[in-house]
Amino acid sequence: MILDIVTYPDPRLKEVCQPVEEITEEIRQLAQDMLETMYAAPGVGLAAPQVGKNIRLLVMDPAGKDEEKRPRILVNPELVLSGEETVSEQEGCLSVPMNYRADVRRWTQVHLRAQGLDGGFIEEDLEDFDAIIVQHEYDHLEGILFIDKISRLRRTLYDNKVKKWLKRKHAA
Repeated sequence: MILDIVTYPDPRLKEVCQPVEEITEEIRQLAQDMLETMYAAPGVGLAAPQVGKNIRLLVMDPAGKDEEKRPRILVNPELVLSGEETVSEQEGCLSVPMNYRADVRRWTQVHLRAQGLDGGFIEEDLEDFDAIIVQHEYDHLEGILFIDKISRLRRTLYDNKVKKWLKRKHAA
């Protein structure tokens, strides 16, 4: 089932998410619905707070349009950042309206530790695009949007555009 995506400035996107205590059938179904929602959007990652759930769950798939799908479901992920800082060019987000994009500083490598839906632990090193996606989605679990990482001036300009857009949207 395709879920509604929560968009900025919804305050739920600023909340730090709670750990998943038990991987239940409800969690498994939510993960499948999140994947379906992500693919339909279309996007390469989606975190639980983006669909209104305050839990540490994210899905991602770095595969391009014409590549075979490589879906990942990560429960209670933990990241250790390493490598070098790089610029994630024109990063966007399904929860950031008006298809806004900006360059964001990210790390080139991360060490990931998480649980899969079977309860088993996943531990691996991710690089490049995979590393950028997991950092972006992990930030959602911490109540951070990529627009929180841009300059104050760019953020103010964006916030003003969103306010005008919301006024027009509500007036219609």
